[in-house]
Amino acid sequence: MIVKIVIGFLSGIISGLFASGGGLILVPVYVYLLKMSEERARATSILSILPMVIVSSVFYFKFDNIDWNLAFKCAMGGLIGGAIGAKLLKKISPKILKLMFIIFLGYSAIKLLFF
Repeated sequence: MIVKIVIGFLSGIISGLFASGGGLILVPVYVYLLKMSEERARATSILSILPMVIVSSVFYFKFDNIDWNLAFKCAMGGLIGGAIGAKLLKKISPKILKLMFIIFLGYSAIKLLFF
């Protein structure tokens, strides 16, 4: 139980600092450390992220760091995209999902480093 709390604690710090952490931290930890299936790890990370997002959002709000117009527009699209993504999770093989995730992380890393 302590290991799981520490995982959540570290993920919460990363989420608060970088506005990420769920998929980037929790999914690999759930899969490789806790031996969860990838599908279950993704679904569990989504629920685990919710409290982190709420708490981080309160602080971002307090420091007036939120672009409300953009946030609401992206949230509308995210509702639809999240539903589609959750349904696609059942249809795409774990190997392809892992490859897509690696490509996404690689692309993000290159953009952060060079652009």
